[in-house]
Amino acid sequence: MERKIKVLFVCIHNSARSQIAEALLEKIAGDRFEAFSAGLEPGTLNPLAVEVMQELGADISANQTKSVFDFFTSGTIFEYVITVCDGASAEKCPIFPGFTKRIHWSFADPSALEGDHEAKLVAARKIRDEIQAAVEVFVNQTIA
Repeated sequence: MERKIKVLFVCIHNSARSQIAEALLEKIAGDRFEAFSAGLEPGTLNPLAVEVMQELGADISANQTKSVFDFFTSGTIFEYVITVCDGASAEKCPIFPGFTKRIHWSFADPSALEGDHEAKLVAARKIRDEIQAAVEVFVNQTIA
């Protein structure tokens, strides 16, 4: 069996964007990729992320937030480290050993969404769909 390509998604708190990206990569191409996610300052899983992923049949409710520095110090080798936060935060991500390719995708932060629950949910779906589109392009370009 062919070895899976290891991908680490990183954002600030590992509470939404990186969790969504991890779940989507596993859902779309889990047979070819091994997805992980972590945060620079791990927080609490965002209920909006759980809800919008549940709509796609992906249950992330039991996921724990993880620190990118734990992955870094463990010496895990990733082929790709993809930051999914703003550019300034992405610059704080450590340089991983090996031949890791760094990619940056900027998405809005679901924890900063405003309005009532329905308005936040609509905006979170948009973020999820943007992440899904980026993951699909990544998969197609990587395994082409």
